[in-house]
Amino acid sequence: MINYSRDRFFATLEVFKKMQEPEKKNVLLNIKNLKKHYQVGKQVIEALDGVSFDIYEGEIIGLLGVNGAGKTTLSSILVTLHPPTSGHILFKGESIYKDVNRYRSFVGFCPQKPNITYDLTVGQILYFAGKYYNISENEIKSRMHQLVETYNMQKYRTLKPYVLSGGYLRRLLIARSLMHSPRLLILDEPTVGLDPNIRRKIWQDIKDLKKMGVTVILTTHYIDEAEMLSDRICLLDKGKIRLIDTPENLKSFYQKKRLEDVFVQLVEEEAIQNG
Repeated sequence: MINYSRDRFFATLEVFKKMQEPEKKNVLLNIKNLKKHYQVGKQVIEALDGVSFDIYEGEIIGLLGVNGAGKTTLSSILVTLHPPTSGHILFKGESIYKDVNRYRSFVGFCPQKPNITYDLTVGQILYFAGKYYNISENEIKSRMHQLVETYNMQKYRTLKPYVLSGGYLRRLLIARSLMHSPRLLILDEPTVGLDPNIRRKIWQDIKDLKKMGVTVILTTHYIDEAEMLSDRICLLDKGKIRLIDTPENLKSFYQKKRLEDVFVQLVEEEAIQNG
């Protein structure tokens, strides 16, 4: 096994990427030198440290990394739950903070932990999600009908979420995040804690989103999930991007059949470099 130094790795990977470079795509989101620092007592924690990359229209990009790598911090900033310490985020060439409410109308967010009101029915949850975005009554009815059909929730429409299984609860969260027809959807660990067969069904739901023209940012720590769904993978490590490329390019570069084997090798090389 060849052990590349970090500098040599990136230099070689850059050459390889140019050889494999796909056709030019339209940039939906441009992230420039994004930093997020937290003050905990006298200690400053750098959750993100100079993150820069583009997100293309219609792609699924997977954010991979261990707990504390910066995935959730990045997602929360992109969905405007928290501001960055510094850096820029451009949506179609303009800062998202130029008109943050307009930007939010283009973005859907499906959190890892369900944040729904259990006193409302499934239909009411979707209805008020549409009202939140000031959608007309006719459009709300149309979107509700479409999403209830798409996610096979017809029999649950008049029931409260207590009766939903983990898989259907996740589908409800996705449907709610799609009520205003966003162009960008951020999914934070969408299959965590679900049984394997339910995970597969959610995977198909995510693939169908791409067919609908929705750009998806997928935050996950499941390598098989990222490999199965992502057009590109962004590996975050200690608040920095370690690499970003297609699963196919990464497997070809490292001469591995599975993405999991690539990351095992990366971990081993990191251990050797750190002594």
